[in-house]
Amino acid sequence: MQGYTDAVYRRAHHEVAGGVDEYYTPFVRWEDGSLRPKDRRDVDPAQNTGVPTVPQVIARARDEFARLCDALQGMGWGRIDLNMGCPFPMQVKAGRGSGLLQNADSVEAIADEMRRRPEVVFSVKMRLGQESEEEGLRLLPIVNAMPLLHVTLHPRLGRQQYKGAADREAFGRFHEACRHPMLYNGDITSREEVDDLLVRFPRLKGVMLGRGLLACPWLFSDGEPWQVVHDMHERVYRHVCDTLQGESQMLPHLHAFWEYQTALLDKKQHKAIMKSTTLRRYNEAVLPLWREHYFSR
Repeated sequence: MQGYTDAVYRRAHHEVAGGVDEYYTPFVRWEDGSLRPKDRRDVDPAQNTGVPTVPQVIARARDEFARLCDALQGMGWGRIDLNMGCPFPMQVKAGRGSGLLQNADSVEAIADEMRRRPEVVFSVKMRLGQESEEEGLRLLPIVNAMPLLHVTLHPRLGRQQYKGAADREAFGRFHEACRHPMLYNGDITSREEVDDLLVRFPRLKGVMLGRGLLACPWLFSDGEPWQVVHDMHERVYRHVCDTLQGESQMLPHLHAFWEYQTALLDKKQHKAIMKSTTLRRYNEAVLPLWREHYFSR
């Protein structure tokens, strides 16, 4: 997820919590003739050594997709995920993310580009459609013909963004017609929900979590929740202090760590962290949590 699951967070989660088979990067974009510098840093193989990482790209046409693949392959990546599900208006209006689902010709051209690269293992993440479920279903013949390891489907429309409930009935209709192994994504917040999905869709390859794992990073760990959060925070905090300059750079990264952390924090605690405007006030909000829930154990 953009702004949250960077290489530092992914490594912290992998080392402390684990239980995840693959970590997907925030989508990589082509901008001003090259990869965005922050994207290049995030997918630098040296920053991801030992962490099972999959770079994800976002593109609106074949040429843009090809340039992204060239850049990633040049860095040594042989595994690439295509984002056809991002619902953010800026990307949708540009024809990327879920906006790409309305352009069958571009999807077909991207499929041809995938076939030109048999040395790369591709996968796709998508939504039901941008405006209607029929958009995704109309694309299924193209998707089915793509050389894909799997398809991840978030069963909402792009125009919904994250509003309303994920439509698991619609997921079932797509799953039934899709010839690739599938992952389910959307509104998973517990192990029990994962078990229920695997019972309901016995051919399911697995699940992908975003916001649910940010809110409960211990979800697939045997660790105690507060200890997992503490140990991950220690790694992220140390990196922020060692590599970033000034509180204006440091605080947004630290706030991002806690933004979805509402399962353990009450509203007052969460607000104190997120509203902190100096590193001193941030530490004043966070340190009592460790004394109460971690160091006292």
